[in-house]
Amino acid sequence: MATTTPQTISARPRPRSSQRDRLAGPLGTAVTYVLLTFLALLTAFPFYYMLVASTHRTAQILSIPPPLWFGSALVQNYTELVDALPFWNALWNSVAISSLHTVLVLFFCSLGGYGFAKFQFPGREGLFAFLLATLMVPGVIGLIPSFIIMRQLGWIDTWNPLIVPGIANAFGIFWMRQYINSAIPNDMMDAGRIDGAHEFRIYWNIVLPVITPALAALAILTFMGKWNDFQWPLLILKEEAKYTLPVALSTLRSLRGTEIGVQILGATGAILPIMIVFLLASRQFIAGITAGAVKS
Repeated sequence: MATTTPQTISARPRPRSSQRDRLAGPLGTAVTYVLLTFLALLTAFPFYYMLVASTHRTAQILSIPPPLWFGSALVQNYTELVDALPFWNALWNSVAISSLHTVLVLFFCSLGGYGFAKFQFPGREGLFAFLLATLMVPGVIGLIPSFIIMRQLGWIDTWNPLIVPGIANAFGIFWMRQYINSAIPNDMMDAGRIDGAHEFRIYWNIVLPVITPALAALAILTFMGKWNDFQWPLLILKEEAKYTLPVALSTLRSLRGTEIGVQILGATGAILPIMIVFLLASRQFIAGITAGAVKS
């Protein structure tokens, strides 16, 4: 009976399928990277062209073919922009309002989500169901009643209506409740109670450090939503010095002869801050968004 030695085994030709797999691996990876690079460039092109157009005048922007490289009208466009409206003041207003609102949302929504996730009290499930039901109500429906309430409080033409309403919103509380349920075991809280920590200290020193990814994701969504808000500030703010950036930029269209490049430069200034915020917190944002898919 013939015996098979290691030499004869290694000498046998490998199946063609395994050879094809070895070749398909690097080829497939290369195709994937090329496709992703193309899609990334395609996605980034509008932002790139926005930067390019902000350095040109209207005649150059509307020319055929349009310019694809930076021009020399940036200083002129910037001068006309700051002369037409208080751009930097409006930018500061938006930064302050969005930041204050975001901090309050993170505190109250995480506190509310912690309460719904880890505490038992009568009517908890019914109250949470009612909270979720409010997500089905379009925000436009409450626009007029909200305006009347703000007027009764004497908050018209102040920042209060832009900061206070929505600091304990249904989505934020739901988001934090779901994350805390999956990320914070009850044993961790019991250990804190055994050590003598009161409930708020458990929330502040134990819960908050663990739910940082969820907080980062909620912070970006909240900041972007408040930053881009236009209709509500337009109704509330009357004095030009208190305008947010979207409201201030909307006045450019009413000015005759305003260059397209000036308008695009203003839009660029409105977009850059939220892009910076996203890039700074993108790692935590992605971790918070994908946490539900990897946690049991």
